[in-house]
Amino acid sequence: MNMWTRATTLAAAAIAVVAVGSVPVAAQSSTSIGLIDQLNLKLLYIAVPITLLVEFVLLYTVVKFKNADEAKPTQENRRLEITWTIATAVILLFVGVASYGVLANPDITHQQSNPVAPNGDDVHINAEAYQWGWTMTYPEEDVTASGFPPNIVVPVDQTVYFTITSRDVIHGFAVPKLGLKQDAIPNQNNTIRTVPLETGTYQGYCTEYCGVSHSQMYFTVEVVSQEEYQNYLKEQRSGESSSSDGTSNASSVSAVPAPV
Repeated sequence: MNMWTRATTLAAAAIAVVAVGSVPVAAQSSTSIGLIDQLNLKLLYIAVPITLLVEFVLLYTVVKFKNADEAKPTQENRRLEITWTIATAVILLFVGVASYGVLANPDITHQQSNPVAPNGDDVHINAEAYQWGWTMTYPEEDVTASGFPPNIVVPVDQTVYFTITSRDVIHGFAVPKLGLKQDAIPNQNNTIRTVPLETGTYQGYCTEYCGVSHSQMYFTVEVVSQEEYQNYLKEQRSGESSSSDGTSNASSVSAVPAPV
């Protein structure tokens, strides 16, 4: 049984080294997806040695006892039991601390409250879901995102808040590449935030099956420079002003339900 004790001790030591070590993360498109990927990588570093240890024990047992005609009771080994118990406690403690650090981060958790008021240059977007589409508005800017499906434009390296709700049934707001996912519930505001770190266009869609045209409930989030973002707001305000004269109303298209 000494071999089991040594193997378990070595595995526990390897996991402890990984736990205290830094985990490098490649460049991410937002702070939210960066936190999620970092946690996944840490948990993967924990899972790999555990998997290898379990497979080693399984293969050793198969080879050693493949010719055994009768099973024999094992002898008590307190050192092995204590070592494995401590190793398990260390692993669970590390997983709990690492997970809590991510889940408690404001860029991951959400607030079930009234829409937050951004500070300074923070961007605030209201995302209202309905069967079957989205109405995206910038309440501080008095602007509604144009197009069907709507295209949301946000500045890079700037905090963005999304306040999500629904006017009919439960929907789901998700932008996987930015690490954003939240339920859209009637009569409830769920606010999430992130900081986009890379310019580009990211696909968003509804993640709750909500009826016959559920597959049409998508939208895009376009991350641009600060200058392009300000130009976008000016263009949207200009479009809404001209619509008041009956000339055009591009921004109101997003409120028209998709054809069934």
